[in-house]
Amino acid sequence: MRARKKTWTPVLLLGAAVVLLLFSAVGSARAALTYYSENYAMEVTVSSIGVTLTENGKDVSFRNYIEDDWSDSGDGELLLDLLKETDGKLVPGRAYAEQIGVKNSGAIDSYVRVILYRSWQDADGNKDTSLSPDLIDLGLTDTNGWIVDEKASTPERMVLYYTKVLPVGESTPPLCETLRVHPDVFEEVTQETTVTENGTVIKASYKHDGYWMSLEAEVDAVQTHSGQEAVKSAWGVDVTIAEDGTLGLVP
Repeated sequence: MRARKKTWTPVLLLGAAVVLLLFSAVGSARAALTYYSENYAMEVTVSSIGVTLTENGKDVSFRNYIEDDWSDSGDGELLLDLLKETDGKLVPGRAYAEQIGVKNSGAIDSYVRVILYRSWQDADGNKDTSLSPDLIDLGLTDTNGWIVDEKASTPERMVLYYTKVLPVGESTPPLCETLRVHPDVFEEVTQETTVTENGTVIKASYKHDGYWMSLEAEVDAVQTHSGQEAVKSAWGVDVTIAEDGTLGLVP
């Protein structure tokens, strides 16, 4: 965001912050990256493991292992439809529908995980780590079978596991329901006030001016056969697997 010089009352100044954010946030989607663990793909009797990232019920990216390669793949972008309901304007504080899930598009049952990355980037795509990823607020669900690996997560990166076996052709419930820019973004501002003969000039500099909101998702899958060993080999984490196939993280 670029600093602007105007004669405003404090109330109108807050309104200007909204406008600045709206302009800087339009078109802020970043490409969604989908990748898959290959450790166990060669050991299954049906050599087809695959998964698809979905957003609001639509396929976004996919990668399926068929006939010894990953040529059946496609990449898309998240957030392309985010601002349709508000005519292209991003309103900080408003919760937008954002349901991210996974579909098993392979030929074997799988366990899946999703890694979400939140960040602020400048016009050249450079990440600014001084801006808080927590202001990109995802409304995670806590009753849909998804769990967060708190030990592996950071403010920028969230690691989530779907605890149930994902059968061929079926989809997980969404791991989140909403996305919003937290209203605290308004507090990321510095002001300089100058009194002149013509009135008071307020120069406001917003830390997020000119930055893009970035949300990226990575998805990968492993087979359920020898599930504990497969998860350990592919993801490097220790898990428990119950008789019904439910996966749990070892504390």
